[in-house]
Amino acid sequence: MNSVGLAIDGDLLRIVLAGALGLFLGLEREWSHKSAGIRTFSLISLLAAVFTVLDQPLLLAIGGLFVAVQGLLLAVQGLLVEESGLSLTTSVSMLVAYGVGVLVGAGRLVEGVTVAVLSSLLLVLKRELHSFAWGMSREELRSTTEFAVLAFVIYPLLPAGDVPIGAAGFEVAVEPRVIWLMVVTVAGIGIVNYAIVNSYGGRGIAITGFFGGLASSTAVVGTMLDHVRQRPSSASYAVAAILLADAAMAVRNLGIALAFTIEAPLFGAIVPLAAVVLGSFLIAGVIADWDEEVEMELESPFSLRNALGFGAIFLLIVVAGAFAEAHLGTAGFYATAALSGLVSSAGAATSAVVLYRTGSLEHDVAVIAILLATVSSLVVKAALAATSPNREFARQVAIWTGVLVAVTGVATAAVLL
Repeated sequence: MNSVGLAIDGDLLRIVLAGALGLFLGLEREWSHKSAGIRTFSLISLLAAVFTVLDQPLLLAIGGLFVAVQGLLLAVQGLLVEESGLSLTTSVSMLVAYGVGVLVGAGRLVEGVTVAVLSSLLLVLKRELHSFAWGMSREELRSTTEFAVLAFVIYPLLPAGDVPIGAAGFEVAVEPRVIWLMVVTVAGIGIVNYAIVNSYGGRGIAITGFFGGLASSTAVVGTMLDHVRQRPSSASYAVAAILLADAAMAVRNLGIALAFTIEAPLFGAIVPLAAVVLGSFLIAGVIADWDEEVEMELESPFSLRNALGFGAIFLLIVVAGAFAEAHLGTAGFYATAALSGLVSSAGAATSAVVLYRTGSLEHDVAVIAILLATVSSLVVKAALAATSPNREFARQVAIWTGVLVAVTGVATAAVLL
């Protein structure tokens, strides 16, 4: 008796929730003065929930067909009546409301609520989404499309688990999906920070240096070199920008070291990389003239060629690192990591993480490799700054880079020795 009552109560709750979610979906349509609003959407979700609870597939199919036909009629009406415009959004939203009712009626409450909230958000943010799309350049649109191909087309096609790669008696296990996921992650960081730098780059050196450094620390150095050449008096905050780019690079490498080793995190990398971050911020805060602003222009946030190039270099680093570890010992792998860091500290860090995940590297070896790549990146930026005709600027970058390298070494020794 009680179990029957509980079942009835459960069915009633699902029906009520379906009606409420339909009403929620219809709010924006009602506010926009569309032909289908709160009552229509709520009734559609109720109808779907009732048919689902009754477990009547035929009625459910008829109901779905009815909603689809009604949506089609609304779309045709929009074409015939010039003032109302095309009503495809309302038509599709009605089908979504019916689907929400089916999900809730079937007991998939989380899925139903999620679909309803996301759909309502898409309806409410119509102007913002349109403005965003219309404001994109052709290059940005192409980059976004290419990123989607990498993340949602290529990634699912890659084999899961370890895949052995080798020849002539040498073999190393790699995880294609993990490697590609790291490529996608680095590319995603570039896209996000491209948008941030373009939006706020002229408002302060902190955003330009730090967020620009997440996207490309080399771009920050190049921008500062050009700015110092044009305005020699701006050397102090140009140095600060490079230091903040160093901090961003360390944050990125720390994120790679921890995010992809959740089961057995590389905790040894936390203190040294955190020391780089804190030291960079502290020095930049002391030496910079924060009243100055600098514009920074980044190139296209992402391209398929760059992604494939990064993936190829990264895979080469992984294989070379494993080969060095197997035939030259730990010192050989360290040398590979240091040299790789001159090109891409992110690539060297991710290669160490991949080898650590597959058991090819021990914890301390992976940590030291990541730190060597980080130090190499610091040295590269100092070397680039040394090409500036402004000797004071080059000297300041070299001095503070040396301080950061020393701090990293001390922190590493304190943690690992």
